[in-house]
Amino acid sequence: MTRDLRADVLVVGSGIAGLTAALRAARTSRVLLVTKGAIDDSATAKAQGGIAGALDPEDSPAQHAADTHIAGAGLCLEDAVRVLCQEGPARIRELIDLGVAFDRVEGDAEDPDLPYAMGLEGAHSRPRILHAGGDATGRAIEDALVRAVRRAPIEVLEQTALVDLLVIVPSSALSGPGAARVSDTPDVPAGTPCPAARDEEYQSANRGERGHGHGRGPERAPRVVGATFLGADGAPLEVRANAVVLATGGAGQLYSHTTNPEVATGDGVAAAWRAGARVADLEFVQFHPTALTGSAFLVSEAVRGEGAVLRDVEGRRFMLDIDPRAELSPRDVVARAIARVMASQHGHPVLLDATDIGRAELARRFPTIDAAVHAAGLDWASRPIPVTPAAHYAMGGIRTDLDGRASLPGLFAAGECACTGVHGANRLASNSLLEGAVFGARAGETAAVEAAGSAAGSDAESDAAPAAAFAALAAVPAAGPAWTRRDLQGLMWERVGLLRTGDRLAHAARVLDGWSAPAPSTVAAVEDRNLLHLARLTVAAARARTASAGAHHRLDDPSAAEGMAQHSPVPAPSAAPARETRPAPAARTLQEVPAC
Repeated sequence: MTRDLRADVLVVGSGIAGLTAALRAARTSRVLLVTKGAIDDSATAKAQGGIAGALDPEDSPAQHAADTHIAGAGLCLEDAVRVLCQEGPARIRELIDLGVAFDRVEGDAEDPDLPYAMGLEGAHSRPRILHAGGDATGRAIEDALVRAVRRAPIEVLEQTALVDLLVIVPSSALSGPGAARVSDTPDVPAGTPCPAARDEEYQSANRGERGHGHGRGPERAPRVVGATFLGADGAPLEVRANAVVLATGGAGQLYSHTTNPEVATGDGVAAAWRAGARVADLEFVQFHPTALTGSAFLVSEAVRGEGAVLRDVEGRRFMLDIDPRAELSPRDVVARAIARVMASQHGHPVLLDATDIGRAELARRFPTIDAAVHAAGLDWASRPIPVTPAAHYAMGGIRTDLDGRASLPGLFAAGECACTGVHGANRLASNSLLEGAVFGARAGETAAVEAAGSAAGSDAESDAAPAAAFAALAAVPAAGPAWTRRDLQGLMWERVGLLRTGDRLAHAARVLDGWSAPAPSTVAAVEDRNLLHLARLTVAAARARTASAGAHHRLDDPSAAEGMAQHSPVPAPSAAPARETRPAPAARTLQEVPAC
């Protein structure tokens, strides 16, 4: 039997974006927060790097914004960057008020008379990164937010996985009564081209010139009125809500090598796409340059900020030959350089040399990394350690405006699962926690306001068709070749990874098109379905963008030499290839994936 719950605002996900959204919404609304694992099991909790913000009197939001634009390869949306960098310092101060003890220059982090220690990371022009506990910033933030949520009038449901969104379709758009449940949709072919959205249209949506629907009147648009879930015991749950905020994180589990936690299977993006929401920029996947070889453990960029360098197996420092910023180049540049060096040395990992930092400072500044390195039997104070790139962050996701509104009324998104355009083609280091705080707050506030003016959650049953009419949710999909999650991850790593070509992508498309999504009858099956759908959509987006940009690097693009500024509009499926251009910094081409 399906359990039923109700809320004004339903928040799915418990990282910094979800927890912040829930706290903001709970000021005026009845909030239910649902998370797939434990409430503190998130990518936020594992974040070693810090949170970026222009808090130093000698820094400014404008300088932070300039660095963000440069890292994003010219594809960042100007308004989104402005919001991030201007509102970021206030959100950081709110975290401090919640008890996050960011590191200070010397001595006790609780001493208010000491200035905060500002770290330097890749592609930042000056030190502006705050850390807590050396390299445990994410854990400190997560713990503080979880404590605040526990104190607030917020109902929390753990160990409960999102299956699909509940959507009401106006009867004028259907031949029969309104639909209540999104079922397993026909699989999108992995070779489907992704039309480019017009820059003006996307920017006007993010300026708030259009409401929900992004061009479709609210009276005609389907509306999200809740979601369906599976408990760890397989028991189904249905939640009705006036507004739904998705903050489900990324999809690093698409790849065989990732720094992401096991829960990062793209659940929110896949569910939103199946419901008909617009998703964008899925081709932009950031690979962190330095994961400890043989594990998913990330060695923070802050280590390079403190002076560590990268060497090949012969001991030669190679980044100086690639970019004048060397080891502090943007992540996409460093990761590709490592991949090329590894290829030239028969796949052997490169070496991160932190020996000049010193044993005592490594232990003091990076206690979490220091413990992990020693647990792996390595002594990084005396000799370099082996590192390799790993999938780390998704710049694309559910297309939203600056207040978190998705293209479907009633649906909001924030954090890594959302795409505001703030990261462009490559995220600036330590902007992810900031994004979750800034846009999580905006999404939570706006969702609460719109929930108060909506009766969708309470009146949906009168508009919905009987659930039996949508029994396809549990239907067994058409048979296809057997595949495993490991098969999919290996395919994506080899063919849709750091260095891409048309042939590699076409091969991935053919393989993915031959696989069938499993029925979402267990949590593992739900995750596998989401990963297959997102793999296909990622391949489609990567094939459509034939020019290199940021984290999307095409070896078959003649303009793809490192150090060159590339920006090429992606033609619509029927259009002729566009000539390469270099637009003004505010211009951007949004890769939009068609809704099903």
